[in-house]
Amino acid sequence: MKILVCISHVPDTTSKINFTEGDSKFDTNGVQFVINPNDEFGLTRAMWLKEKQGANVTVVNVGGAETEPTLRKALAIGADGAIRINTAATDGFSVAKQIAHVAKDGGYDLIIAGRESIDYNGGMVPGMIAALISANFVNNCINLEIDGNNATAIREIDGGKETISTSLPLVIGGQKGLVEESELRIPNMRGIMMARQKPLNILDPIDANNETTSVKFEKPAPKGAVKLVSEDNLDHLISLLHNEAKVI
Repeated sequence: MKILVCISHVPDTTSKINFTEGDSKFDTNGVQFVINPNDEFGLTRAMWLKEKQGANVTVVNVGGAETEPTLRKALAIGADGAIRINTAATDGFSVAKQIAHVAKDGGYDLIIAGRESIDYNGGMVPGMIAALISANFVNNCINLEIDGNNATAIREIDGGKETISTSLPLVIGGQKGLVEESELRIPNMRGIMMARQKPLNILDPIDANNETTSVKFEKPAPKGAVKLVSEDNLDHLISLLHNEAKVI
C-alpha cells in the first residue's frame, strides 16, 4: 500500500504574529514553524500502517525551500520519502491541484491530509484533492482501519460519530483522534541521521492559477481591562453584568 501524507508548514501557535507592508504580508521574522498539528496526527497514523501492514509512506508539501526542515522532520519520524512542490502555498485550490497532480502520477492508495491547517483554517484542500482525482473522501476522520482494498473510518458529525465503510483509493481529512497526542512521535537521533539519506524530491509546479488572494490581515482586538469584584459584594457584580456587560 502506498500512502501520501500532506504536510503543511505552519507557524507555532506560541509565536508572536506580526504583519508588514500595510498589514498585507505575514512577517516571518522570529517565527518558529512546525508540522501542522492535524497533519502530524495523520503522519503518525501512516507510521502505524507502515509498521502493521508494510505501507510505503511519502510526505508532500507545497512551498519554498524554507519548508524543507519540516519535511526533514517528517522523514526523521519515519516517512520513506518526501516531495516538495516548489511554489508558494497561498490558495487552497491551487495547493489541491498541485497535490492532486502528484497523487495521480504516484498511484497512491491512501492520501492523508489534515482537516485544516492552523494558519488559514480553510478546511478545503482534502476534499478538493479527492474531487480532482475521483477518490472517496472522509472528512473529520478520527479513526481509520485498512483491510486489503477496503477501509473503515470513523468521523465526527454534529452530535456524535459516524462509522463509514468504503474502498481505496481514499482521501481523508484527519484530526485529533486519528491518533492521540500521547502517540505523536519525537524524532530520535537515529531517525534524524537516517533522514539525511532519504530522498527529498523537488518538483516544478503545474500551472494552477490562484482563485483567491489575501488583501489584508487584522489582529484580534486586545483583551479589555478586567474588573475585580469582591465576593462579598454580589449586588455590585449583578449591576455590572446587567448594566455594563449586558449579559443578564
